[in-house]
Amino acid sequence: MGIFTWLLVGAIAGWLSGKFVKGKGFGLFGNIIIGIVGALVGGWVAGELFGVQNAVSGFNLGTIFVAFLGAVLVLQIAKLVRK
Repeated sequence: MGIFTWLLVGAIAGWLSGKFVKGKGFGLFGNIIIGIVGALVGGWVAGELFGVQNAVSGFNLGTIFVAFLGAVLVLQIAKLVRK
């Protein structure tokens, strides 16, 4: 994926996960970072648990879903660390 695709997927996944987890939000830049980290975490988890290769590949619904799940996981961990 190109840098623009990572940014777009990160923004969408970060925004969706922020709505789902119901936090204070991190703003556009923070959502993009959370989404990109979520895509990396989600892709790694999908590979380890389900043997999926290239779970995050291009701009498509599957990539956004994996990034969203990873971002939710990252946000939940961040909430636990904050407490």
